[in-house]
Amino acid sequence: MGRKVIKFLLLNRWTAVLHDLLWIPLALELAYWLRFNFDTIPPEYLESLLKLALSAIPIQGAIFWLLGLYRGFWRFASIPDLIRILKAVGLGSLLLTLMASVVLRMHGVPRSVLVLYPILLSSGLCLSRLTYRWFKDSRIKLQKKEGKRSLIVGAGRAGELLVRDLLHRPEYLPLAFVDDDVQKHGREIHGIRVIGDTNSIQEIVKALGIELVLLAIPSADRSAIQRIVSLCNQANVQCRTLPSIFEMRGMDIDAERLRPVTVEDLLGRDVVKLDTLAISGYLKGKNVLVTGGGGSIGSELCRQIASIKPAKLIIIDSSEFNLYTIDHELRSDFPELKLVTVLGDIKNDERINWVFTKFSPHVIFHAAAYKHVPMLEINPAEAVTNNVLGTKIVADAADRYDADRFVLVSTDKAVNPANVMGTTKRIAELYCQNLNHRSKTKFITTRFGNVLGSAGSVVPLFEKQIKDGGPVTVTHPEITRYFMTIPEAVSLILQAGAMGDGGEIFVLDMGKPILIRELAEQMIKLSGLTPGKDIEIIYTGLRPGEKLFEEIFHQKEDLKPTSHEKLLLAKSREVDWEWLQQEIVHLQMAASMRNVQKLKQHLHNIVPECTLKTKPDG
Repeated sequence: MGRKVIKFLLLNRWTAVLHDLLWIPLALELAYWLRFNFDTIPPEYLESLLKLALSAIPIQGAIFWLLGLYRGFWRFASIPDLIRILKAVGLGSLLLTLMASVVLRMHGVPRSVLVLYPILLSSGLCLSRLTYRWFKDSRIKLQKKEGKRSLIVGAGRAGELLVRDLLHRPEYLPLAFVDDDVQKHGREIHGIRVIGDTNSIQEIVKALGIELVLLAIPSADRSAIQRIVSLCNQANVQCRTLPSIFEMRGMDIDAERLRPVTVEDLLGRDVVKLDTLAISGYLKGKNVLVTGGGGSIGSELCRQIASIKPAKLIIIDSSEFNLYTIDHELRSDFPELKLVTVLGDIKNDERINWVFTKFSPHVIFHAAAYKHVPMLEINPAEAVTNNVLGTKIVADAADRYDADRFVLVSTDKAVNPANVMGTTKRIAELYCQNLNHRSKTKFITTRFGNVLGSAGSVVPLFEKQIKDGGPVTVTHPEITRYFMTIPEAVSLILQAGAMGDGGEIFVLDMGKPILIRELAEQMIKLSGLTPGKDIEIIYTGLRPGEKLFEEIFHQKEDLKPTSHEKLLLAKSREVDWEWLQQEIVHLQMAASMRNVQKLKQHLHNIVPECTLKTKPDG
């Protein structure tokens, strides 16, 4: 019972207040004692000591409280807490000196006391807290013998914050750090030593009986993560990671953030540098419309735009569930956001006109599209109606209502398209580029490849197949695709919107193409399984409209660099406006009549580089 009472008192805020108040007269008395060379304080000075103590306690105590000395726990005392103490003592000492000068006129107050007092008080308050923390940390280290034996990769700021938290969690037993910075080798962080670099992971795992490797390197690029994960796989040890810098924005670093390594970590952790001022300049305080805002790209656009504080964010989507999901998320995460969610279809001219009349959007991000290649091969009329005519309806409304800019979200499948989906997206690009020459609105196109985790992406399919025990199906052993994470792609879309003057096609630098069979192998390994042994990979043949490799620009587009290292500029193609309008009318008629032969003929007319095969319409 006595121990419980002591623990309660130590943790109690009022005990901390009492402790600090007692230090005030003690510091004053010590200051007088030092002034008189540790001898008896002369009686004539005791009166001033008493008056100073009676004044200092309420002054200093009030400042301690106002500056937040009692918001935290001594158990977690850190540099910010010590800085608060120094500020509070300094301010209190100034007021005490002023009181001694004005009220006591320095009668019986040695000047050296006013110098010694803040030094002694600061030392007492800081040392008490640090001693208590050292005592508690030492006890934990002595008692902590259970938990997963863990090796931390990265002895930087993230590693320091992580190990500080791990030491207080029974499920982890941190034993060592590794870091590729040789200057850190031999150092100790909270009593845990840096014993080597990442190349020695296998040896350390074996020598120390490591059960878990924790990656505390949020800024690491994809090649570094791939190498470390490969070393962990070879050592047959489980690996977890902190999220990337992009994911960690505004979050504390602690063990709660640790998660299994994902394919997104291996393929998409490169940090994207953005001109946040330029992006904020065209979005902050503006009415912004996102079509297809419930989809994978559209919903991330909404999240990032919401963080920039637009005047109003308008989301339109034809899926009731997707719209509800993003609406619920944004209202929870951004309670101050003025949000409008519209259930509607971009193919509905009346609904789109109502949105523009009602909300007058300044900026439009057109992310609504059908994009599943095999599905659109057997439903070409729907592809044309949505991707071409729907885009035309929204783009025409942006022009008619004098929007500032319209950003089309396109795809690398629009380059030399071999399928209906890519061809319809290429026509959408052509329409927006050529409308730009006849409009005050800036029409900007952004084009990129596959995004990890999006609807229809190969990654969720592989995940399900691995979960079901296989096999994992790949269409061809040599098929490649470009990959980018959704947040990275959306950040670059926003950046392109800021850089564009109208009429441009911004091509996102997707890095190197990835062999899909290697992606499948990586995902199997991340699941703790062996490709070919635990999970088979089988090859099913290319699907209708599927290319062996994707291209990000057409030869005649003359790709050029821009001021942003991850954005390239493709030359737009001008066509006769009246002819294009007429061809789109023919497309619309062929789609409404379900005349696939005629529809594909007009697709070829507009995009002569496409290579489409005739298939029955669904």
